[in-house]
Amino acid sequence: MTSDEVSGADTPLSARRRTDRDLGDCVRVLAQVHQRDGYPVNWPDVPHTWLTPPSLLAAWVAERDGRVVGHVGLSRSGAGDVAPGLWDARAGVGVDGTAVVNRLFVAPSARGHGIAALLMARAVGEARHRGLHPVLDVVASDTAAVALYERLGWHLLGTVDQQWSPGQRVTVRCYAAAA
Repeated sequence: MTSDEVSGADTPLSARRRTDRDLGDCVRVLAQVHQRDGYPVNWPDVPHTWLTPPSLLAAWVAERDGRVVGHVGLSRSGAGDVAPGLWDARAGVGVDGTAVVNRLFVAPSARGHGIAALLMARAVGEARHRGLHPVLDVVASDTAAVALYERLGWHLLGTVDQQWSPGQRVTVRCYAAAA
């Protein structure tokens, strides 16, 4: 698959399929995001594995100046994903008719250049190419991500509380891409 390039005010960006060689850079960027924004809410014991769940269909990285600055994944519905069930209830397609956009993050130093939108477009395009409807779950307290999804035209399916562990209850907003 070829790269999509987006010219920013200063440097072109590109998005391409993630390779195994990219995982170290992805973990480095993810650590920066976690330190700055608290995403993911719970730091994974093995970040490489968290980025490559068994349900993964595809993943992409964004590059700027030849460095990985962002990541997004596209997966089949898994345990804990609420949006596929809500989309099924609304559209009647079954959870197997959805693909979950996940693991989206952009390096704090690279924000404001359309990287997240570029990565989201890649994931949405792949989902549609596979005949699947893109959905996602986002922690409600991540207001920047919520604003991004709404700015990109995603529709709120609902808000639910999830018990992530015995002492951790989290509110999650569930979205579906525009039809």
